[in-house]
Amino acid sequence: MAKGVNDWAKILVKSGICSVDELQDAQQMCKNTGMDLDQAVFRQGYATEAEIAKAKAKQHNIPFIDLDTAEIDLDALDNIPEQTARAKNCLAINEENGTLNVAISDPYDFELIDQLRFVTNKHVETFLAPPDQLRDLITRAYELDERGHQEEFYKEITEAAGLEAPTAEAGKDGSDEGVIDENSAPIVKLVHQIISQAIKKRASDIHVEPFEDRVRIRYRVDGVLIEETPAPRKMLNALLSRIKILSKIDIAERRKPQDGRIKLTVGTKEFDFRVSVLPTSHGQSVVMRILDKDKIKVSLKDLGFADDDYRIFQQMIRRPNGIILVTGPTGSGKTTTLYASLNELNHPDRKIITAEDPVEYYLPGINQVEVKHSIGLDFARIIRSMLRQAPNIILVGEIRDQETAEMAIQASLTGHLVFSTLHTNDAPSAITRLIDIGVPPYLVASSIIAVMGQRLVRTICPECKEPHMPTENVLKEARIPLNVAQKAKLAHGKGCSKCSKKGYLGRRAIFELMVVNSKIREMAFKGASSTDIRKVAVNNGMKTLYHDGMVKALKGSTTIEEVFRVTGKEG
Repeated sequence: MAKGVNDWAKILVKSGICSVDELQDAQQMCKNTGMDLDQAVFRQGYATEAEIAKAKAKQHNIPFIDLDTAEIDLDALDNIPEQTARAKNCLAINEENGTLNVAISDPYDFELIDQLRFVTNKHVETFLAPPDQLRDLITRAYELDERGHQEEFYKEITEAAGLEAPTAEAGKDGSDEGVIDENSAPIVKLVHQIISQAIKKRASDIHVEPFEDRVRIRYRVDGVLIEETPAPRKMLNALLSRIKILSKIDIAERRKPQDGRIKLTVGTKEFDFRVSVLPTSHGQSVVMRILDKDKIKVSLKDLGFADDDYRIFQQMIRRPNGIILVTGPTGSGKTTTLYASLNELNHPDRKIITAEDPVEYYLPGINQVEVKHSIGLDFARIIRSMLRQAPNIILVGEIRDQETAEMAIQASLTGHLVFSTLHTNDAPSAITRLIDIGVPPYLVASSIIAVMGQRLVRTICPECKEPHMPTENVLKEARIPLNVAQKAKLAHGKGCSKCSKKGYLGRRAIFELMVVNSKIREMAFKGASSTDIRKVAVNNGMKTLYHDGMVKALKGSTTIEEVFRVTGKEG
């Protein structure tokens, strides 16, 4: 029987919550896995987290608190910084007569209690709560607090401008035009706050969308849009003008789409923002793509290649000539893959030139040219000119038309290695897509050496990751035999404060790499369908996006449901 720190286990047995045999089984599980006893007891279903917490509270003579029924004073939250609350899993519940009541989950963390007394300069009383229940409440409490501060902040701005509180009628007659100065301190602070929050939440895009009664603000995190506290409609024009000023865009133009760029330092890091403004029926909508330079420093190995695909792709990018295409929809990580490839090849003995629309990241040692349609500087013209610069490697941001495609192919046929992207659903469709836009089949067949399709799947949060066996129906839909699933490392995230209860944190690419061999060249020359090309590529060893995704799910990187979401159930 457990002694000392695990005396709470005896209390569980004495209370009849679990038996001696069950406790011994949990202890054996601890020896086999290195898991803590409380986790093993909970995982095996011998006791709930609340029952374990009550037993620990009884052992240490600490009051137990049920957070589902407890009333939380949001004003007390300011006593403990959010970062500390999340890291130490503690929450200030309320303050009474100079005593700060704090919920904790670890009764052995005496250092935390001393730290809280020192920081707050108050008498601190602790209450023991179930760990997961406490994590959930920390997330909800600070989000509520943040939302309350945001609404209060909006109110301060409208009052500072001498405006009434915004109503559903605001902006219908254009009466909200220019009522707040875009250079005023509150608006400057608001835009900075929107951007800072997006970076804090690891967002890839910020969406500012005007509607009849509000301005909706959303962040795209791990490919999924999350709505924030909406801004009052009265602020729309000042908000837009401030963003346009930062982007060096004409603030007087409201009828045409506009593009710009912002460079800002947030904290100690410098970020680039690609800004797109689009007129809509309720005003101008803005999307700011956040470009983090650190994300582009990723190596090919870190992208998530299977071992075989990594070895083959390494061979392909070291070929002296030919075209390598990366395909996928917008936001599937094509640019990251291409830049990782260029970083791998970027040596003093090679000259690399890129043609991009626009240049997203600036790479040291590489000549990057930005497309400017307004002066006739398009992809085809840049490629024609860059060939006179005697490059070894060329990157064409995107093949959109016949002229660009043919120029890229001519470059590959004259001894250059060409990288480019194409918007197709899978790798085999790239061959037929080029023929469809007017490139002669013989040119396609003679120039393409490899096509790689890719998508991004969310990865399971490491903080709340746990083994998980999907239902028989899910396994059947995924075409995974039960005996294979039982031997795999299938998992899911149960949701925690770190991943905002989503169960996912970060993303990883899944790939299908089609090497163009003599058989596929022959099919391309004859104008075969993408379906037929796909069958031959799979027979030659190409792993499909679905297959690669399921392999990653079986290894515990992502979930079967996430692979279904990204690739569909057909595979």
